[in-house]
Amino acid sequence: MILSIDCGTQSTRAILFSLKGAIIDKEQVFYEPYISKKPGWAEQNAEIYWESLCKATNSLKKRNSESFKKIQGVGVTTLRNTLVNIDKAGKVLRPSLTWLDLRIAKNVYRPNFILKSIFKIIGINATLQKMERKGHSNWIRQNEPEIWKKTHKYLQVSGYLNYKLTNKFTDSIASQIGYVPFDYKKQKWANPKEVFEISSKLYPVEKEKLPKLIKPGETIGTITEKASELTGIPIGIPVIACGSDKGCETLGMGVTNTRMLSLSFGTTATAQTTTNKYMEPIKYFPAYPSVIPKHWNPEMEIFRGFWMINWFKNEFALKETLEAAKKNIPVEEVLNTLLHNSPPGAMGLIVQPYWMPGLGEKNAKGAMIGFGDVHKKEHIYRAVIEGLAYGLLDGKQRLEKRGNFKFEKLTVSGGASQSDEICQITADVFNMPLIRGKTHETSGLGAAIITAYGIDAFSSLNKAIDQMVNYKDLFTPIAENAKIYKVLYEEVYLKMYKNLEPLYKKIQEITGYPES
Repeated sequence: MILSIDCGTQSTRAILFSLKGAIIDKEQVFYEPYISKKPGWAEQNAEIYWESLCKATNSLKKRNSESFKKIQGVGVTTLRNTLVNIDKAGKVLRPSLTWLDLRIAKNVYRPNFILKSIFKIIGINATLQKMERKGHSNWIRQNEPEIWKKTHKYLQVSGYLNYKLTNKFTDSIASQIGYVPFDYKKQKWANPKEVFEISSKLYPVEKEKLPKLIKPGETIGTITEKASELTGIPIGIPVIACGSDKGCETLGMGVTNTRMLSLSFGTTATAQTTTNKYMEPIKYFPAYPSVIPKHWNPEMEIFRGFWMINWFKNEFALKETLEAAKKNIPVEEVLNTLLHNSPPGAMGLIVQPYWMPGLGEKNAKGAMIGFGDVHKKEHIYRAVIEGLAYGLLDGKQRLEKRGNFKFEKLTVSGGASQSDEICQITADVFNMPLIRGKTHETSGLGAAIITAYGIDAFSSLNKAIDQMVNYKDLFTPIAENAKIYKVLYEEVYLKMYKNLEPLYKKIQEITGYPES
């Protein structure tokens, strides 16, 4: 029996998995994704992540007391690029700046003459300056120096939860995703003495403030007496290093090579694969460390992704929300009916889903074009779903071009993958068969797989994957729909950003949002 902790932007799940990859039971605790004190700010109290973990595990234990006695290992997977400042006593010093936070720091890094000349020649000065401004550690250091001085450790949420469980300042290599001094190619903390190692210069976090890093599958520590009292997890159970939520999703769908592409329909929508060679999915942007040791996950992202379903639900779907409450079903099930009331192509309404700028589209804003008096709520919702699929298809094609490979299989996971309608639209847009797993809790499953391997329940990671990854549904593209989507994608969607970018830039200049 494996206990997975999956801590995300909007909820934390505690899931019991068998060694066959089956869910025995799970408990999910929801919370507001962030607190916003100013436009563009998005903070969260890290204690909420820990408290929700404790609440979830205790509720799970209450229903499964005998199963809890059989837990062999615990694995933690969490949201990315959200870090926690804690003092020497383990106390959280300030709310975490989440990955959604758009505040910017000042540029203080000054490369020497040689580096400055090289950066200018290859044209990355502006990129490096933007990356430095996005570093949350830089903002805290500049605006709250007293907090930074008190900071004993600066940890990813995964590192914080691992510490709370084991009292060890140790985290997985595969969890170090964000604006931190990490050498993605070498998969270790960056060495500031290396001339061309830039991340340590852009994010100069003192080495003593960083946790010890170990490979996925290695043991971080064991459940302490205090953690056991608060969580209900037995004392002494090993806690195994896992990885980020997206990396665990990719592993949980059995995507172990570049013949397969993992689509994640989560708060951030991603297209991700696994490679044994380092490659940059976008020039000068790194491939993330994989949960498979010594591998990488090149990825293309839509930052707000399927969060847009929540946006639509909150802004347009009061009727559907009330109907769902009356029937005691998730509102998403009612929203699925809207997708049947609008044809493929949404009567010419097209969405560019950049409600938050992407890595390769730094000036982007969200856009809906093609409105006419025929359009209703159902057309808007379908256009949102189709726009997300277009964005992921764009990501797939860029990965193939950068890596010089061709994907043969598509897999899907994440909360929105529970919708047959959304999966079918995606298969039609990609014009490729789409495989869905037996469980949509693939992030938790990926953590369970690497944990099972880490406790030696399997002789190899490949055997763990073979035993625990189970596929259920296959969505085959509908030819007439795929034909419509192909033309809309190539003739309209791919041209939107190029044509709208000057207007996006002008909007930012006039309104000052978001901060440049």
